[in-house]
Amino acid sequence: MTTDASDEWKRWHEQRVATLSAPYGPLSLTGTHWLEDHPDGRLPGIPGTWTADGDAVVLGATGADGLTVDGRPLDGEARLTADPGPVDAARVALGERRLVVLVREGAWGVRDFDPAAGTRHAFRGIAATPYDPRWSVPGRFTPYGSGPRSVRVPNADGRERGLGLAGELAFALDGREHTLQVSVEGDGSLWAVFADATSGSTSYRFRFLHPAAPDAEGRTTVDLNRALLPPCAFADHFVCPFPPPGNRLDAAVEAGERELVRPPRGLPVRPVEG
Repeated sequence: MTTDASDEWKRWHEQRVATLSAPYGPLSLTGTHWLEDHPDGRLPGIPGTWTADGDAVVLGATGADGLTVDGRPLDGEARLTADPGPVDAARVALGERRLVVLVREGAWGVRDFDPAAGTRHAFRGIAATPYDPRWSVPGRFTPYGSGPRSVRVPNADGRERGLGLAGELAFALDGREHTLQVSVEGDGSLWAVFADATSGSTSYRFRFLHPAAPDAEGRTTVDLNRALLPPCAFADHFVCPFPPPGNRLDAAVEAGERELVRPPRGLPVRPVEG
């Protein structure tokens, strides 16, 4: 069982690295621009005018701007709603770049993904601890009796936003009980934003965890071998939420993804292929 779990973890880790380093993965994000910060509609390094208009963004451009919408050159205006993803399917493109429209709490923005981003080509991998069965333990999810709630937490871009939470995930490590406040995703799986005693020292300042959907009795597996670095660990332009109150474990979780691999000083950076 341990060997099978270890092999499965290795495949998961390899797929994770491949996804991150893909042409339109998180490493290719070069900017997130909030329209409210640019009342003239002009975004840094992006042609056209971008204006919030109720439930959409109006993009104005001429043929000389080089923008395409749905694969066709834009010469006039286009009304855009938030892109559902994936990034490479975004409606607006500028050459190889993809311009993704997003909205957060009523604020509209545009993300600029560029396969030629320096962060992508400097990427050398993720420092992750090999699989250890002691970090995979039973957990139990208990929904809040009052229903889902939202708490305000700081985000990586310095703004504060609401974080939806649905209940509490309880588990034990080395005989000690721990709890995390978690969200429930659309597919029923759980999502936790947490820190621990290694955060900011031997691992990134916080991490994400995605336990599988609990069964009818709330049972699931808490596998900290699959603790993830958040997107803002790979590019400065993500708006990751910080851990909500109570989600700092006093245990040292020496498992999962820890930090980015840094190139040794004086050695050239090996470009990402593709």
